Amino acid sequence: MRFRQVAIVGATGAVGREFARVLTQRCFPAESYRLLASARSAGTLVDWAGRTLKVELLRPAVFDGVDLAFFSAGAAVSREFVLRAQRAGAIVIDNSSAFRMAPDVPLVVPEVNPQALRAHQGIIANPNCSTIILAVALWPLHRVNPIRRVVVATYQAVSGAGARALAELEAQTRAVLAGSAPEARVFHEPCAFNVFSHDSPIGPDGYNLEETKLMRELAKIFGDENIRVAATCMRVPVQRAHTEAVSIEFEHPMDESEARAILQSAPGVRVIDDRIANRFPTPLAATGRDEVLVGRIRRDPTIADGRGLQLICVGDQLRKGAALNAVQIAELLA
Repeated sequence: MRFRQVAIVGATGAVGREFARVLTQRCFPAESYRLLASARSAGTLVDWAGRTLKVELLRPAVFDGVDLAFFSAGAAVSREFVLRAQRAGAIVIDNSSAFRMAPDVPLVVPEVNPQALRAHQGIIANPNCSTIILAVALWPLHRVNPIRRVVVATYQAVSGAGARALAELEAQTRAVLAGSAPEARVFHEPCAFNVFSHDSPIGPDGYNLEETKLMRELAKIFGDENIRVAATCMRVPVQRAHTEAVSIEFEHPMDESEARAILQSAPGVRVIDDRIANRFPTPLAATGRDEVLVGRIRRDPTIADGRGLQLICVGDQLRKGAALNAVQIAELLA
């Protein structure tokens, strides 16, 4: 199947620009593209797959003739325009949180639950970036030995907050190194040389929205409501790859060597676990890569009967955590 016309909503943002790279690199089967954004970006000229395209204003009628629409402009925009695109005949792959937990909308990581696409009704949700990275690392283990509990701490790159956040990190870093005070505009705290709780709203239970997304989405993707997940999400001064420290409790004992062997043959995973050289996954190593990097695989001595393991996983937030996962979904549809 070849898509006649593909729309990118949020084309000038950090994820939108990553879509351009991923679609070009993977020779995605599309005849033409329409780049859509708000009035602030409409009219901008963008280099797209070797051509110069003008960004159009996002409006309801713009989806006429569109076969496939990638949305990456935030939940508010998705709530306003996704159903309009669907009614116009487009299949929508939405990168926001707007439809992820809707019962009739598949939440898909291609390495985990591609079969969920069979039930789509024109809208498919891309999971949260930290959820995607965690799911790719844990699913191969879960298939062999059901996971009953996950405790995860994330160290999230500023790219998750968009292009303005990346620019702010650079500007603040320059300011600090020049002896000036960093100015925080995108985040409530300076991000240069700092670590702070994820900037999403805090719920009445004390968990921020990023933590809640991660805890709810994993069970839906795995199709297993028995998994218990506790998350702590932090921002760190890293450009574009998230790191996650994970403690896993299995239903049955699992040796670390067995887990390492499973992960080494798993799709979308690359194991970097060299204890002698003290070489393990890092955000720099993950940047620009399609795979989720996994390492520090070791027994958790606090969980009885050998049922516990700990590991870290690292993935490019803009790539596998957003644009690449969405494009892989579209490739399955094609």
